[in-house]
Amino acid sequence: MAIIKKTTDENREEKLKAFDRLLTIMDELRENCPWDKKQTFESLRHLTIEETYELSDAILEGNLDEVKKELGDLILHIAFYSRIGSEKKSFDISDVLNSICDKLIHRHPHIYGDVEANDEETVKRNWEKIKLREKGNKSVLGGVPNSLPALVKAMRIQEKAKGVGFDWDHQDQVWEKVEEEMEEFKLEQNVAKKQAEFGDLLFSMINYARFVDINPEEALERTNKKFIKRFQYIESESKKDGKVLSELSLEEMDNYWVRAKKLSY
Repeated sequence: MAIIKKTTDENREEKLKAFDRLLTIMDELRENCPWDKKQTFESLRHLTIEETYELSDAILEGNLDEVKKELGDLILHIAFYSRIGSEKKSFDISDVLNSICDKLIHRHPHIYGDVEANDEETVKRNWEKIKLREKGNKSVLGGVPNSLPALVKAMRIQEKAKGVGFDWDHQDQVWEKVEEEMEEFKLEQNVAKKQAEFGDLLFSMINYARFVDINPEEALERTNKKFIKRFQYIESESKKDGKVLSELSLEEMDNYWVRAKKLSY
């Protein structure tokens, strides 16, 4: 195994001091703040999910100052969970950090071992194979969290299947599948079966997005944000014109929409 070299960084000591400062503040809050003293893994869980989505928003908006702040919130949560873990005599922050370090070394044998991997796809395939061995050769899809949003879950399912070679050869095949699913959806008349066909269509579209290097979650969220901006333009401009939004005709709304598009909303 290759020897791990300590990185040269003039600010390394400052970074370690900053992390130690956070842990000190966390200990003080846990011991003295009524709110912090009451928190548990369960009570923090939904807040952590919220912070993760706020980080995602900041990244999509390209707001690096907000990215910095949201990363701080997430690191705080990690310190918080670790403090609670130490109180339960289960684990502490050093266990958390050493655990991820050990995992990274084990899953990068092309860096810390004698395995060769000269491209991204080989690295990803090796990663999935190592994960599968770690889990005792259970299902390849076993590591996909049940609580993931359906669109993100579909992405992860497809990525994991690809990791063991279950994938199309080229994107034309994937697009043919999209067209096939679209036709089946259009022809189906039974409501329940039509829903199932729509699910198949979405799954195939997500698969195609993967093949052309588009993150469908990010693409859809950008469209959501674009729609919100354009719709809010309709609301504000129609109000300026003394009109009531709910009383506008579809044609009038569409005129405002066209104006919003021209403004690159």
